[in-house]
Amino acid sequence: MPVVSTPDFEVEYFTAGSGPGLVLVHGTGGSAETNFGHLVDAFTDVRTVVRPNLSGSGATKDAGGPLTVDLLVEQLVATVRETGTGPTDAVGYSLGAVVVAAAAARHPELFRRVALVGGWAHTDARLHLTFDVWRRLNEADHPAFIRFLHLTGWTNTQLNHFGREGLAPYLEAPIPPGMGRQIELDLTVDIRALLPTITTPTLVIGFTDDQMVPVEHSRALHASIADSVYEELDAGHLGIFERAEELTGALRGFLES
Repeated sequence: MPVVSTPDFEVEYFTAGSGPGLVLVHGTGGSAETNFGHLVDAFTDVRTVVRPNLSGSGATKDAGGPLTVDLLVEQLVATVRETGTGPTDAVGYSLGAVVVAAAAARHPELFRRVALVGGWAHTDARLHLTFDVWRRLNEADHPAFIRFLHLTGWTNTQLNHFGREGLAPYLEAPIPPGMGRQIELDLTVDIRALLPTITTPTLVIGFTDDQMVPVEHSRALHASIADSVYEELDAGHLGIFERAEELTGALRGFLES
């Protein structure tokens, strides 16, 4: 796969399709493929879709220190510049939404429109507790960690739709070795000061039944970004899978308007 190299990192990325740029930025424990592989075909008919793997995911490399929002923003910006897709549209999911929002605030010349899906601006007490449980389980018991992620990531309806046998393949999926570094970053996120400076047209999408990043965080993002548009989907945090068709419809409607 192609990479963009700087003295501080080497970012792996994937491209597909043709047309104006659209960058898809994954969340904690996800990757270009696991978060967005099932959505790419919904955009490649009209877009050059770029999917970077941020530090902790895929084959992307860095110096190995603690991750920061600044570092991940630099990786996103370097990818946009390397691929020549700017000014580009960008969609960020979960931690990816944090990165996209910060990048749009700091580099408005590189982004035409952005969408923030299941994101947050500040790790409050409840989110901190969630991410601390993630960290402890990730270190102590991987199978239990995976089960906890799926327990809290899907709606009850979706879990029961899967059934025990249907859910089994998800429970066997490996956790990226770098997820622990991404969780440590989750524990410290605070981009609230950047949000009022965002001038890029922004769509915020929240998930009504989100137990991982409760929907009030998406509502707060919307309230803090002037002239942003807000939509809510009836799903858990894994709504990018559970409501994939509705999600892509909302994104295309916004990005193509």
